[in-house]
Amino acid sequence: MTISTTKKLAGITAAAGLIFALAGCGSAPEATPTSTGDAGTVVDGFLPCLISDAGGWNDKSFNESAKNGMDKAAAELDVAPLEFESTNDNDYAPNMETAVAEGCTLIVAVGFKLAAATAEAANANPDIDFAIIDDYADGTTVDADGNPVYDGAPDAPNIKPLVFNTAEAAYLGGYAAAAWSAEAGVNKVGTFGGMQIPSVAVFMDGYQLGVEKYNEDKGAAVEVFGWDIASQEGAFTGAFDANDTAKQTAQSVLDQGVDVILPVGGPIYKSAAAAIADSGKSTLMLGVDSDLAVADTSVTDVTLVSIMKAIDVAVYDATIAAAAGEFDPAPYIGTLENEGVKLSSFHDFESQLPDGLLDEIAALQASIIAGDITVESDNSP
Repeated sequence: MTISTTKKLAGITAAAGLIFALAGCGSAPEATPTSTGDAGTVVDGFLPCLISDAGGWNDKSFNESAKNGMDKAAAELDVAPLEFESTNDNDYAPNMETAVAEGCTLIVAVGFKLAAATAEAANANPDIDFAIIDDYADGTTVDADGNPVYDGAPDAPNIKPLVFNTAEAAYLGGYAAAAWSAEAGVNKVGTFGGMQIPSVAVFMDGYQLGVEKYNEDKGAAVEVFGWDIASQEGAFTGAFDANDTAKQTAQSVLDQGVDVILPVGGPIYKSAAAAIADSGKSTLMLGVDSDLAVADTSVTDVTLVSIMKAIDVAVYDATIAAAAGEFDPAPYIGTLENEGVKLSSFHDFESQLPDGLLDEIAALQASIIAGDITVESDNSP
């Protein structure tokens, strides 16, 4: 299905180196440390909490990565976090209310769907620290005409956005996908997404730009199916569920004859893998967020490489800072330079790559970090 691009889903939010090798009263943390974990001092009463989106903790993607970061920080701080797993969209506000009622002093929300609940709770509880992944928690306020205001500034001053410029890493992934397809003589790659939101489309933008860079450098003509960066239109499932709709969407892209596909949207990679299996062809896919070949070994044999976001590191760092009473609401933006985004290893496919490809990708990464190449995406944070 094709969905026109939007800055956010207003109906929801307004409603409530490269690796090869809401309401309620919350009490403010006190400045006096009462315990010392491996990671340093912990302010009195510190209680970190995490709320998933409907994908759950075992999504092999951003929910699971966020949980890993929270669990690592909590273990080092010697505190017991509260973690609330949402099973559907109706769980977000109640889970947020429970987190506030339980005395959480840092609440990390996973994903844009929790933006409305996060902003509402943050405004009602200014002494609680909040962070949100892949969103700025803006757009919950409206202008004089009742339209959401998306200004890149959180709608409460105590919300820290944890966002990622994945276009940079996806550029490298697109270049690699194009090289693989050109080497095979297919010259067709594809992509499809879950919901059309900036944190999904940014992958697709970078992917297409990487393919275009390969074509420019090599005089090749690799085509991209499932996304057009100019029109911002492409193939989307409308959700992040691994279901028949996702499988059919993947199949519609595979039917174009692509031999590499990039599914962007958590569990929908499972639908892509199922469609590949049904096709009987040697199509490969790219993972997103986590190193998919490691996170889910059932798809290792069809995962060429993954475009990763260091969500676990961002959550870990935010938790450690809040524990020390040093919470900073300034946005964290993951880039290639700070290793907030990166390309995974090619694992068993490394020996099958076109000659020189690893060196070419390393050079591209260095050029992006140096500012000699700018990966331009309207969906970048």
